[in-house]
Amino acid sequence: MKKHRKLKIFGIILATIIIFFIIINVIPPTKVMKVNPFINTNDKPMLCAHRGGSITNPENTLKAYKNSINDYQVDILETDLWLTKDGHLVLNHDETINRTSDVEVLLGADKEYKIEDFTLEELQNFNFGYKFKDENGNYPYKNLVDINTTNRKEIIKENDLSIVEAKDLFGYFYQNNKDLLFIVEIKNPGEKGFAAAEILDDLLTNVYPDYHDRVVIGTFHNEIEKCLKNEHSSLLRGASTAVATKFIITQMLKVNIFDNDNFACLQIPTSQSILDLTWDTYIKRAHRRNIAVQYWTINEESEMKKLIKKQCDAIMTDDPGLLRKVLNEYK
Repeated sequence: MKKHRKLKIFGIILATIIIFFIIINVIPPTKVMKVNPFINTNDKPMLCAHRGGSITNPENTLKAYKNSINDYQVDILETDLWLTKDGHLVLNHDETINRTSDVEVLLGADKEYKIEDFTLEELQNFNFGYKFKDENGNYPYKNLVDINTTNRKEIIKENDLSIVEAKDLFGYFYQNNKDLLFIVEIKNPGEKGFAAAEILDDLLTNVYPDYHDRVVIGTFHNEIEKCLKNEHSSLLRGASTAVATKFIITQMLKVNIFDNDNFACLQIPTSQSILDLTWDTYIKRAHRRNIAVQYWTINEESEMKKLIKKQCDAIMTDDPGLLRKVLNEYK
């Protein structure tokens, strides 16, 4: 009798658990927004030029972004943002400018030169195409100017190889490319990161309002993510590392109804440690909440084809020429 009663109780508990999991997977989750412009509505992913396309042109330069639009018809431009010494928001991936510019030629190779140590005007004196090596192994912009060129700043700007302000990136494409999308990442932590968020909010609210809902902002810093969420809630956000991890875990356990983060884009690599992040379930469950899924940084043709088949929303690549070719040929 007692054994029968225990089995009955166990059956009720098991049935309750099963019903619970069925319910939370059948109930439609709350959508993060009614219309998400980063959700792909075609049968192929959107093409995102990572840093403007660092294989085809000097990264994070206006030359790279112009080329990506004109030659490869990219859908999304991606960049990273840092604050200068005098409070201007500029494009660069690294905290320093040693890797991409000729700063060591002008100032010596004995130190790391951080963006925050220079004013915007000082940064405009450096050639950000100096160390770019093309696919043939050549350095086409290395001899554009030398250390004694009197009008070097003007020559560098004319060749679209100057440091770029965020406002100028938006401004250049604003009139003729209203459908363009942007992915930007705030790189500064703390107070400077908060200031960067303020600048972005002002630009997208007051200066370039048509881009307000076409720019998604990401960060690796939890305090900046919290600032964007609480103090700049009208701006679109990408998931921070912690938030993206939480999302992936809730999808694995199929309890995503308890994940109420309202980010617009899930920007992830194809794998993390031993975990494959290209499972169809991640994309499908993200789409249930109207969240776009974007993969980075994809430079191999085979991987591009795999992600196209998965029907993700965007592929970020350093080689927009290759991805455009693959997209055009893919059936």
